[in-house]
Amino acid sequence: MIESLFTTTAATAELTFSDALLTILVSIALGAVISFTYMKTQPAYTQSFTLTMIVLPAIVAIIILLIGSNIARAFSLAGAFSIIRFRSAPGDPKDIAFVLFAMAGGLACGVGAYDYAVLFTVALCALMFLLKVLKIGSKKESQKLLKVTIPENLGYEEAFDEIFRQYNVGYELRKVRTTELGSLYEVVYAITMDPRTNQKEFLDAVRCRNGNLDITLTMNPPATPDY
Repeated sequence: MIESLFTTTAATAELTFSDALLTILVSIALGAVISFTYMKTQPAYTQSFTLTMIVLPAIVAIIILLIGSNIARAFSLAGAFSIIRFRSAPGDPKDIAFVLFAMAGGLACGVGAYDYAVLFTVALCALMFLLKVLKIGSKKESQKLLKVTIPENLGYEEAFDEIFRQYNVGYELRKVRTTELGSLYEVVYAITMDPRTNQKEFLDAVRCRNGNLDITLTMNPPATPDY
């Protein structure tokens, strides 16, 4: 029975050059639509990732075409991928969703379901635009990371309490470390700031308090900051 799995082919039509060309062209077109949607709905993106969104559906479609209904090829492909190590830095969860989106489009094209591939691509792209317009899950207050260098004679625990209250800034002390041979402290705060707050005035107030030493305000801190 096991031997028959490798010798028996399914009753499907033989793949032709025109079918393969159509599959590749449709998958690239869908990848371009997905990439365009990503660029318009994601505030920060890289060129490499947008280009990947274009070619990824075509790559998946080609793999599906090559495998077909041949189980031996499927096992061979699994063995080939098992010796490849994929490395990438953790990204935005939305990026992962778009990667799966592009792969699903390529998979649908690879099995010849062009109508379904176009249908769910258009539907999900429209959904992405709708979610961006409605701003579902967004917060009115923006979260930022504030790093302040203070002199050793300034108590870091209550150094900026008055300023935070004045500008209605929520804060949490995350890290304190010494620098410059212990003559200075670097204090890290996770702050929540109202978008209407004047950031320059706030930083000027902090600068006056810490003696005009270094201040860093990170606009979009990572989900798990490396303090």
